This record gives sequence, C-alpha cells and structure tokens, in this order.
Amino acid sequence: MKTRLHIKTPTHVAIIMDGNRRWAAKHGLGAVEGHRVAAEKTIEPVVERAIELGIKYLTFWAFSTENRNRDKMELSGLFSVFREALKTGLKRLSEKGVKIRVIGNIDWFPKDIVKRVKDMITLTKENDAITVSFALNYGGRDEILRAVKKLINEVEVGRVSIERVDEAEFSNQLDTVGIPDPDLIIRTGGEMRLSGYLPWQAVYAELYFTKVLFPDFSPKQFDKALVDFSKRDRRFGKGSFKKYLGKKLSKKSSSAIQLQTPN
Repeated sequence: MKTRLHIKTPTHVAIIMDGNRRWAAKHGLGAVEGHRVAAEKTIEPVVERAIELGIKYLTFWAFSTENRNRDKMELSGLFSVFREALKTGLKRLSEKGVKIRVIGNIDWFPKDIVKRVKDMITLTKENDAITVSFALNYGGRDEILRAVKKLINEVEVGRVSIERVDEAEFSNQLDTVGIPDPDLIIRTGGEMRLSGYLPWQAVYAELYFTKVLFPDFSPKQFDKALVDFSKRDRRFGKGSFKKYLGKKLSKKSSSAIQLQTPN
C-alpha cells in the first residue's frame, strides 16, 4: 500500500537524472546499462507516484546538448535505449493516461527516433493524467538562443511587433510553452548545480539535491524530496517584513545592527 503524504503538492517537478554511468561503474556494468536501468526501472514508478499525488507536470532531463560529445559507442547504446523506451516504456505510460512532450532540438537524433518521438507525442496528446516531458538534446542556452531566433523571425514577418515583446511573449517561443514553470527541481547524483537546466523557467524553483544515483531513485526518494519542498516558504520576491518583527535576534545578529549614537 502506498504511503499517503500530507504535503503541499507542486504543480510541476523537473528532474535532472544524474548518476547513471556512476551507478553502472559501481555495479561493474558498461556505461549504457545505467541508462537502460534508469529508463526501464526508475522513470515509470516515479511517474506513477506523481499521478497518485496529483502532480500535473513532470520533466526529465534525459540527454543534454553536451552529451552529443560522448564517444560513438556510448551514443549508439543510448540510441538503443531510447528506441526500446519508445517501444515499451513510453507505450505503457501512454496507457496510464500520460501525455508525452519533448523539449530540446530532437532533429539531431537519427530519423527513426525522431519519427517515433513525434508519433508518441501525437498518440498521447489527448491524455490528461499528467504531462511528462523529456528534455532530449536540451541545453538551456541552446533553448534561449533558438527562442531568440524564432522571436526575431516573428518580428521580421510582422506577426509580432517589437513593442509587444515582453517576458510572456518570449516565453511563448520557448520549448516549454504551455507548461508552467517548475516549482521544484530535483537533481540526483550528488552534484549541486543546474548545469543549464531550464534557466529561464527556474528563476523561482526550489532546488533539491540528493546523492542518490538516478537508477536508485525510488518513489520513496521522490516523496522525501516533496516533503522537503513542503517545508519551504516560497515568497517569490515578495513577502512581508511584518512577519519578522518581534522575532528574537541572536546576539551576533543583534550586535551587528546596533547603531552608534553620538555623545
């Protein structure tokens, strides 16, 4: 029986799936096997847990623009993992009512993978249990650069006037158009940085870092991140000074703000 959580449920959780290769090395396996386990064993249970908790958007960073520089053998293995995931794993998710989206420039991938991805997006477009996005060939700077180029084109052809260009209009050119900004970003694998993940969208996201390698990231670990998120006080740059008034200051803080009065 699943544990019921009494938490503030985020609308959108984004996950950096880090640690697959280290997990494989730890278990004496080839690098690709870490990615295979992540795709076959880890993602689906986390998606199922998100559905149970009422989370409406989940985004997994599966392949970065920098990953293109890996050796040909590993890339070939990754493509094999993607093909199998599209054939089995994502098909199972679609049967659970999952809507699949992709962010990133997928045209870089082999044509058969691109076709399968687009077919899966079309197949699941009416599903509404949860929207699961996969960041494929994604980099934050790359996304912003592509958005700038699209916006310039919109202005040049007269569909958008330069006076109308604001944050909302720019957001409409991003890969994530129609998806709310993430409330929580989880990074597995122990690194404490975003590495260019959703830089425009993550300005007010809460960050959660765990040393757990992604193949070992279970629904229980997911719950742990959500409980931590629920303890955060999200002020979005606003907040009220009144809530701090009357609170006892530490001796160190108090002495730091004492004013020297003239004799």
